[in-house]
Amino acid sequence: MQIEIDSGSGFCFGVTTAISKAEEELAHGGTLYCLGDIVHNGMECERLRQLGLVTIGHDELRQLHGVKVLLRAHGEPPETYALARENDIEIIDATCPVVLQLQKRIKTQYGENPQAQIVIFGKNGHAEVLGLVGQTCGQAIVVECFADLERLASPGGRADGRRLDFSRDIYLYSQTTKSLDEFHRIITYIQQHIAPGATFRSFDTICRQVANRMPNISQFATRHDLILFVCGRKSSNGKVLFGECLRVNPNSHLIEGPDEIDPQWLQGVTTIGICGATSTPKWLMEQCRDAISRGGY
Repeated sequence: MQIEIDSGSGFCFGVTTAISKAEEELAHGGTLYCLGDIVHNGMECERLRQLGLVTIGHDELRQLHGVKVLLRAHGEPPETYALARENDIEIIDATCPVVLQLQKRIKTQYGENPQAQIVIFGKNGHAEVLGLVGQTCGQAIVVECFADLERLASPGGRADGRRLDFSRDIYLYSQTTKSLDEFHRIITYIQQHIAPGATFRSFDTICRQVANRMPNISQFATRHDLILFVCGRKSSNGKVLFGECLRVNPNSHLIEGPDEIDPQWLQGVTTIGICGATSTPKWLMEQCRDAISRGGY
């Protein structure tokens, strides 16, 4: 039985940097807090917890004073930085440079034309998206998918009362980890409906390191009899990439670790591909490989 770990899977640059900063700070001793899970992978979060990293939420942040808090790669809205200043909190900023640049672009655009509609293609409530919407004082419109855009464009608008006015200027951005294909569908739709006198501009802000994983993982999944996609179930990026694996190879299974491998999956299999999301550590994929190699199944 041949087992291959996808060389393109594993932490993206932003996640790698955030974890390195956390490890560096923890090595100095003392308490380090992290605002939200540093990565959407329970086993990696537990590893860092054992090193001393304490994960907190925004409510807990308000109660802290004079401590160190790490901001993960997803980024945060301006309100978080303001609160940190008020509470004498030292920020260890691990915001991904790609996300940070996107925040600055949206903030500048909003400042130059507050009356325009800033649209963000992204997941409502996602940490990165909350940080982006925060650059517009909460005024940006979030579009989760193409169907959501159509609801926004309808006379009744969306269930939350928001709608898109095609007679006004529209500036479109994207969460860094979204699908390029769907982003282009949204661009085309807005181009077809924007009023002649209104301005529409789109900005491709999707991270290529992440976007390129879709075609790469598709090719990887076709090469093997069985695909084990290792990923925390809270990872948005993982859901998208696993969906692509499943599309090209129906014999694909999402697992969080080696304990979830079903021995029946291995029957009659000659090649196994192990891959994962941008939040999946290499060591976890290696554990899955080693568990199979030891013949524990």
